[in-house]
Amino acid sequence: MVILSKIYTRTGDKGETALGNGARVAKNSARVQAYGTVDETNATVGLARLHATDEADAALARISNDLFDLGADLCTPDRHLDATLPYTPLRMVAEQVDRLEREIDVMNARLTPLRSFILPGGSALAAHLHLCRTVCRRAERLVVELAGLEEVNPDAVKYLNRLSDWFFVAGRIANDDGEADVLWVPGANR
Repeated sequence: MVILSKIYTRTGDKGETALGNGARVAKNSARVQAYGTVDETNATVGLARLHATDEADAALARISNDLFDLGADLCTPDRHLDATLPYTPLRMVAEQVDRLEREIDVMNARLTPLRSFILPGGSALAAHLHLCRTVCRRAERLVVELAGLEEVNPDAVKYLNRLSDWFFVAGRIANDDGEADVLWVPGANR
């Protein structure tokens, strides 16, 4: 259990932070950038939840918890050192990716196939889900960049890839099952 009795510690005043394994790194390191952007994704999920129906809110609540799991995974590097830690690090698992795929398939079955790209917008929930999608894609790019430098749990990358697709399809659902999607009209303002 986490106990936060004091919020500021002053340990980061010189631009460093502690990872889950206790190592100190620069706050702008690739790893901190990656899990920081996962946290930012989670904040956008909180905004989307303000506009969600009960069913969508429950799904977004599960995703929010998963994103915290993902942040915990990313902030504890060196999977081969897991045995030396005084706790078992939390790692993303394939079942979390599989659940997103099942949910995407169920949502997508309700939708008419797209014949155009869509623009972010429509309902308030759809607009917020598109924001979630774009921030999630940035998090994915940063985690992929990190994976080029250090070992990263492959399920972490897969989860973000699927999650951005989930946000896209959920955004269409939020637009009256795609009927209120805002379609891109190439060159419309020339």
